[in-house]
Amino acid sequence: MSRVANNPVSLPKGVELTVAGREVQVKGAKGSLSLSLYEGVNIAQEDGTVTFAYETDKSKAMAGTTRALVNNMVKGVSEGWEKKLVLNGVGYRAKASGRSVNLTVGLSHPVDFELPEGLSAETPTQTEIVVSGIDKQAVGEAAAKIRSFRPPEPYKGKGIRYADEHVRRKEAKKK
Repeated sequence: MSRVANNPVSLPKGVELTVAGREVQVKGAKGSLSLSLYEGVNIAQEDGTVTFAYETDKSKAMAGTTRALVNNMVKGVSEGWEKKLVLNGVGYRAKASGRSVNLTVGLSHPVDFELPEGLSAETPTQTEIVVSGIDKQAVGEAAAKIRSFRPPEPYKGKGIRYADEHVRRKEAKKK
């Protein structure tokens, strides 16, 4: 059984956590995030650390989940989150401009992906995309949507993949 909720979350300098009723607000240098608490989970803050407690066995799992979410919020407002995507394929390119990413990935038309509020994208090269923001879930979701336009295929490896993803290659059909 996991004991994630027993580990306290330490608050770095410049990060402020406030609890108002069932609402948790985390403010930092990069912005602020909020989360509503599950009914049986309690939060206590003292000397730059945040601890989590649960009331019943049903809320035990949610205490660990809440601890992980608050930890992700603290890291997001202090350091930020980013996901790197790599384009593989002849003629595959990406260009970030403002809040949109323009993709040319072998379709009959170019794809324009509009980023959600609070996220930014940059393209260090034509075949790399870096999606960044303070909300870990929003960053991962935007990166997954960009990847879904052309997921990597197993025969030639063409497509959009995460930078740390390994594409298992298949051998071509034999006669």
